[in-house]
Amino acid sequence: MIHNLHLKTRFAHLIVALGTACSVIAVTTVAATPAQAVIVFDPSNYSQNILTAARTLEQINNQIRMLQNQATSLTNQAKNLTTVSFPELQAITQTIQQINQLMGQAQGIRFRVAGLDQQFRQMFPQSFNQALTVNARVVAARTRLDTSMAAYKQTMMVQSRVAENVEADAQALTGIVARSQGAEGALQVAQATNQLLALTAKQQFQIQQLMAAQYRAEAIEQARKVQAEAEAKAATAKFLGTGSAYTPH
Repeated sequence: MIHNLHLKTRFAHLIVALGTACSVIAVTTVAATPAQAVIVFDPSNYSQNILTAARTLEQINNQIRMLQNQATSLTNQAKNLTTVSFPELQAITQTIQQINQLMGQAQGIRFRVAGLDQQFRQMFPQSFNQALTVNARVVAARTRLDTSMAAYKQTMMVQSRVAENVEADAQALTGIVARSQGAEGALQVAQATNQLLALTAKQQFQIQQLMAAQYRAEAIEQARKVQAEAEAKAATAKFLGTGSAYTPH
């Protein structure tokens, strides 16, 4: 509102200046007309009047050019203050939130630093209880297997979500590029650039979350295999006892 009032004020001043210039040339023309009934041609006076009129006309032309330049400058300033819309922002934000919700659905060992060590030791103990029954070991092994399968399932869900977002990102990129190419002022150019950076940042977030889910699933599976191998060795050692399965009499 303040900027529009400033533009109107400047245009009013320019119109007053143009009116003043036109008044000057009119007065000059009237002054150049003899008031006597008998017209006497004075070459020197006529030449002086011609020069005065030419100079006045040149001044008016200069003022007109100045007015045109100022009008062009004001128009460019108005364009530089014009903003550009960003309708894809809400969709980008919702996409990131959806992926964050999928990451929060991790089971067994979650994506949280606090309590991670306790969760890992509980599922993958470093020492084995000699009194642990076979059924308890089977239940623990089943729990680790279910956790590993859930981790891979979650990774596939994140992968599916990212793949579905590719088409939406392509449409968003088309719209942003179109606005960038049609930008009229510096502000629209800067905003279109920021929109492209926002889309790029969103895609980087997706890649990071996908990698985190994938690495988590692989780490859980590797830990499960190591745990199964260690338990098998412990069970074998318990069965053999002293190391001799048969002692002849």
